[in-house]
Amino acid sequence: MKVNYACNSVEHGMARRQFLGSAAIGAGMLAGGLGVFTNRAVAEQLRSDQKRIVIFNMHGGLSQLESWDPKPGTDTGGPFLAIPTSVPGIHVSELLPQTAQQMHHLCLARGVNTSEDDHGKGAYMMMTGRRQTPAGNFPQIGAVAAKALTPVDSVLPGYIAITPGGSGGRGNDSAYLGPKYSSVSLGNGNPPQNTTRPENIAETSDAARQEFRRKANEKFLNRRRTALTEAFAYSYEQAEQLMRQRDVFDVTKEPAEDVERYGSHDFGRHCLLARRLLERGITSVQVSHSNYDTHNENFNFHIEQMGEFDRSFSCFVADIAARGMLDSTLIVVLSEFGRTPNINQYYGRDHWSKAWSVCLAGCRIPRGVAYGRTNANGTAVEDGQVDHGSLFHTYLQATGVDSFGSFDIDGRDMPIADPSSAAVAQLLT
Repeated sequence: MKVNYACNSVEHGMARRQFLGSAAIGAGMLAGGLGVFTNRAVAEQLRSDQKRIVIFNMHGGLSQLESWDPKPGTDTGGPFLAIPTSVPGIHVSELLPQTAQQMHHLCLARGVNTSEDDHGKGAYMMMTGRRQTPAGNFPQIGAVAAKALTPVDSVLPGYIAITPGGSGGRGNDSAYLGPKYSSVSLGNGNPPQNTTRPENIAETSDAARQEFRRKANEKFLNRRRTALTEAFAYSYEQAEQLMRQRDVFDVTKEPAEDVERYGSHDFGRHCLLARRLLERGITSVQVSHSNYDTHNENFNFHIEQMGEFDRSFSCFVADIAARGMLDSTLIVVLSEFGRTPNINQYYGRDHWSKAWSVCLAGCRIPRGVAYGRTNANGTAVEDGQVDHGSLFHTYLQATGVDSFGSFDIDGRDMPIADPSSAAVAQLLT
């Protein structure tokens, strides 16, 4: 479908498809299972101790001026007011009235400067913490978190990407970490497709087929074991686990009143699914929301989209806090960049990476804080400047991961985060 308000660049189209994880290796090669949750005490202990991360990707470039850093009454501010929040002295856009009441759980980084106005490159930087180069590819934060934080004995997939149209395929976002840590794409609040046993195959017959497959794989692997063949065999085992426990991914199992609170639109269902997944031990979840590339009609678009986001996101934050999960769940709301303070002739805002905002919450992130400051009309960062690399380190350290450590990849140490950067001390407690 053509998006009339967006820039319609080739790079934007490619970046969008890549970012939403459309490259997949098939719906059958999935991960899943719930074995550790059969014991209630174990489940409760994991719920309190295991660190998790959820990324809300406001794809296309959310306007900071219509969300986290409003500038009403200025030549760049646009038509919307700033409203008080649950934290005295911190104001957000009037388009976020319900989220404003959750500000005591949140932290706003208002001094983001990444100096990259290209969709694909900006998205890559924000998701990997590094600039894109021909020299190599790096894993996204979801894949890194899945490898670093998922318990060794967990049979659940480590990384779920929730996006409209997601049907269970794997993404290509784990780079050298391998397919075990790449995202499984879900959407529409339903379990992955092709995860039920056909009625014409008896359970005993299926068990015999699986046992034969295992023996054949074992014989083959004993002679020709490679990372690719191991990943292939592993995908079948996790697919079988997923078929047994597919209800964990079924948002229709949630109470009707929660569905009503979150909203019946895709984003509402996806936020509720994210809560369900995190509660059941998924380490890393990414939720995508629409396309904020508002070169035209920026204000009308943000009225509609912020309305969806505000309702569902505020419910999500409130629920995570109420259920005692905020100390163990890192929440990040990001884009590939922000929007220009200047309003163009089409009542739109263009790409702007030099002064924008990211919202954080949970784990070691300070609560009820606005860190960093832009100037009066939002054209430049005046204090507390951060970038993609420092934020990436901050995400990891907030969840207890040593961001200066390395992963052993086939005997080679690969730095978890960019060694030339470091976490933002003011964004950690």
